Amino acid sequence: MHASADRLEFAPPPQPGLVRAFVLAVIAHLLLMIALTWGINWNRQTENLSAEAELWSAVPQEAAPALVQPPPPPPPPPAPEKKAEPIPPPPAPVVQDPNIALEREKKRQELIQRRDEELDKLKKLEARKKLEDKKRELLAAKKAAEDKKKQEEQAKAAKTKKQQLEEDKRLAAMRKENLDRMMKGLPGASGAPTAQGTAQRSGGPSPSYAGRVVARVRPNIVFTDDIAGNPTAEVEVRTAPDGTIVSRRILKSSGVASWDNAVLRALDKTEVLPRDVDGRVPTPMILEFRPRT
Repeated sequence: MHASADRLEFAPPPQPGLVRAFVLAVIAHLLLMIALTWGINWNRQTENLSAEAELWSAVPQEAAPALVQPPPPPPPPPAPEKKAEPIPPPPAPVVQDPNIALEREKKRQELIQRRDEELDKLKKLEARKKLEDKKRELLAAKKAAEDKKKQEEQAKAAKTKKQQLEEDKRLAAMRKENLDRMMKGLPGASGAPTAQGTAQRSGGPSPSYAGRVVARVRPNIVFTDDIAGNPTAEVEVRTAPDGTIVSRRILKSSGVASWDNAVLRALDKTEVLPRDVDGRVPTPMILEFRPRT
């Protein structure tokens, strides 16, 4: 059974119209045989006919014999009945191995899954690209806004700076004008004719006032230690308008504590400082004291 099925499976397919061609060939051969038979019979009938003729002068003419018609050809034999073509048996179904079918289905599913994964990747890439483009647009817009704001601030700062420079120039011109006017002389001022100050009275002590203060304080210093060098102690002294010492403190130590303490004790003992040439006592004052003059 399997050998027959295989033979039928690999046999060439039947040619269409084979029976019809065979029938037409048979009919053509029969017609040819009929035509040849009729031709031979016609030649035989012609050879059996005989005729005699005599020539006479002035004799009546006789009619020619009638033409003998050949017998009609026999009718062609009936065509054989067309036999129905045998229907070939259907090919035996090919039984496939279920493992092969499963393997093919598995491969098909893998291809479908791979295609879906590729599509998902493409969609994710497109979405990421759109998001990055949108971020770049937002950053560009933000940068443009910041640049615009920065330019506006720079323009405003430049304008403000220009206005400030103009105001400074105006104030400097007014100050110079006032100084020039005051330099010509201030009523009630106590400065010398060559003085260039703008106050009615000089605020600092006279050049000889520091020596007078030191001369007042030094006799009250009691110091018997032997020290190397001649260190300087700077003392800040604040006084009342009448010259009374209200506070004193070491601004810069001499490095010898005994000398610093001796200076502070001497100031406490002095109590009142002398007035300056203008009758005032400057405050605060910074005085310097050294062990060796």
